[in-house]
Amino acid sequence: MNSMTTKPIAAVADATIPSFHDQLVALLPRLRVQAVSMTRNRADADDLVQAAVSNALAAQHSFTPGTNFGAWMFRILRNRFLSDIRRRRDTCDMDNAPAEALARPAAQEDSLALRELRRRLADLPADHRTALMLVTVQGLSYEEAAEVMDCAVGTAKCRVFRARRQLEAWLMGEQPTARRGAGKAKAAEATRRSEAQRAGRTTAEMRAMHPGS
Repeated sequence: MNSMTTKPIAAVADATIPSFHDQLVALLPRLRVQAVSMTRNRADADDLVQAAVSNALAAQHSFTPGTNFGAWMFRILRNRFLSDIRRRRDTCDMDNAPAEALARPAAQEDSLALRELRRRLADLPADHRTALMLVTVQGLSYEEAAEVMDCAVGTAKCRVFRARRQLEAWLMGEQPTARRGAGKAKAAEATRRSEAQRAGRTTAEMRAMHPGS
């Protein structure tokens, strides 16, 4: 009786888990978004996704069914990207990134803001941009993002936090903290020099009025 009932239950359980190829196909749009954020070029992003998919198919025996397929694939994508970077040190233009990679089409003002966001994303350090995209766009947890980037969870959180703060500062027209601090230091130094010059002139004038003193 038990043997007859366990087989259908196992079959139903297996049927609820998508096959490797189904998961791979469903993940392709998200892989391309992440590839665009890495390469900052559409053609290179397509090549990167194709190479990552080939690597995944060759290594599909190493994937454990039931675990996070997205994190596994993003790690392959990142490793392939780093491998390509070591072979060639090309720079790409973020202006080629499609708008749909970051948001849906909107009104003209929103499109201008979106272009500014894309431009500022390109200015972020690569590791900060990757962490931000994995967590905010791809929906990975900090733990999964840390696994993809091969870093500590605290490091992943720090990268996302700094990326968000830096983007906010840029988009709000604020200067980075370091630059603001440098500006204040320069202003203070200029004030001190001005006061010293005024003090020097005052002393010279006093001596001119009282030459015998």
